[in-house]
Amino acid sequence: MPFIIAVAILIVILLFSAFNVLNEYERAVVFSLGRFTGIKGPGLVLIWPVVQRMRKVDLRVIVLNVPKQDVITRDNVSVKVNAVVYFRVVDPGKAIIQVANAFDATSQVAQTTLRSVVGQHEMDDLLAQRDKLNVDLQRILDQATENWGIKVSTVEIKDVDLDESMIRAMAKQAEAERTRRAKIIHAEGEAQAAQQLVQAAQALATQPSALQLRYLQTLADIAHERTQLIVFPLPLDLIKPFFGPHGE
Repeated sequence: MPFIIAVAILIVILLFSAFNVLNEYERAVVFSLGRFTGIKGPGLVLIWPVVQRMRKVDLRVIVLNVPKQDVITRDNVSVKVNAVVYFRVVDPGKAIIQVANAFDATSQVAQTTLRSVVGQHEMDDLLAQRDKLNVDLQRILDQATENWGIKVSTVEIKDVDLDESMIRAMAKQAEAERTRRAKIIHAEGEAQAAQQLVQAAQALATQPSALQLRYLQTLADIAHERTQLIVFPLPLDLIKPFFGPHGE
């Protein structure tokens, strides 16, 4: 009698342990006698003890921080770069069967891919075209993890650390570039001003009366200066019209 009671209690315990409840974001990869027999969930899932076992898989987006990597860019600049990867499991069966630890494997691939992609670009590309590098990283990682049932949705390069000597060199380069642009702008302004002066001189040369008016305007401007004595030249050509046709 006690043996029968013990067996009955064991059967009840096994029946209760066969029932499993999975959340909406979870799936169960079921193995029967060691063979993959399907994916179950969410909700109430029946797993027979001893005969079957299951592995839970989380389908939510996972944020993976890629630690800083020492990278040498194509123009031989040493930098430290880190990134963040957003991925999720889209095929629970592959994520369990094809790889021992999908998360660690994705982390390792992300590190090697980050070093490889950054090493193929120059420093200016890393600073100015970060969006393009992010797209390249996402595409390569997504292809590498596809056989593991993982979808990489986004990759973002976070920080780019430079040596102090490189920072000083870039600051000098930026200052030299600003000086060059300032000189070019100044030279362009001088050229435009000279062109305008040539046009003004040509216009005055064709109209003597306009030259006289300009001279009188200059005298008016001088008259407003706070000085007791003003000495200015008086061109004969300017007063010649006042002396008649023969300058008498």
